[in-house]
Amino acid sequence: MSPNALIPSHRKPRRPSASSRALRAGVTGGFLTLAVTGATVPANAAEKPVSETQEMPTITTALATSAARSADTAEQVAFNYERQALQDSAFSQAAKAAEKHKSEAVKKAKAAAKKKAEEARKAEEAAQARASRSSERSTLSAPSSSTATGSTATLVSFLKAQLGKAYVLGSTGPSSYDCSGLTQAAFNQIGIDLPRVSQDQSTQGTQVGLDNLQVGDILYWGSAGSAYHVGVYVGGGNFIGAQNSSTGIVERPLDYDMPTGAVRVL
Repeated sequence: MSPNALIPSHRKPRRPSASSRALRAGVTGGFLTLAVTGATVPANAAEKPVSETQEMPTITTALATSAARSADTAEQVAFNYERQALQDSAFSQAAKAAEKHKSEAVKKAKAAAKKKAEEARKAEEAAQARASRSSERSTLSAPSSSTATGSTATLVSFLKAQLGKAYVLGSTGPSSYDCSGLTQAAFNQIGIDLPRVSQDQSTQGTQVGLDNLQVGDILYWGSAGSAYHVGVYVGGGNFIGAQNSSTGIVERPLDYDMPTGAVRVL
């Protein structure tokens, strides 16, 4: 038997080390609970593990609500900035488009005004050219007052010399005439060549009113271009013409057989 068999041991029981403890954490009932459980239990301890608890308040509902509101506010601010940026961009684009449209409208208006002014200028030049040509023709064709007076006198003198001669259809003188044959022969005396028939003679020269007659105007009966009879106004309200086979060449007042119209070739 060993001499040390009955000698009790004097070594003290070992305490559990810090490294043998386990840390457990949990949230229960709105509080943070820390539990430290020993791996071994002293001899004088109870059978169940010893728990050391310490309660700490968690983040309150007010703080959570405030944080949520702050996040919403930040998100709203960001959204407002983005919306404002989009609006500014849209306004800028609209302003540029409006400026472009305005510029195009101004260009079109200027082009239209320029075109209108050019058309007016051309029309004025054309009118001036026509007036100039008309004036030149009048200057070249119109006889002087003395010449006209002389031509009229010659014309009337010839017509009066034919009074009493016979009317013969288709005759052009010198012993007999029809109505258009007499007027053609009379104007040949002063160098004016008239067409042969009444219809054509009624469209010569310029149409004049019966209230504005001058000596030498050709009178016609019927309508211009289809007249059936002609004579010559000799002044004093009278005309001379080859009327018909019964009367021959006579001088009569206008109201004897009022003409339809008159033309002026002098």
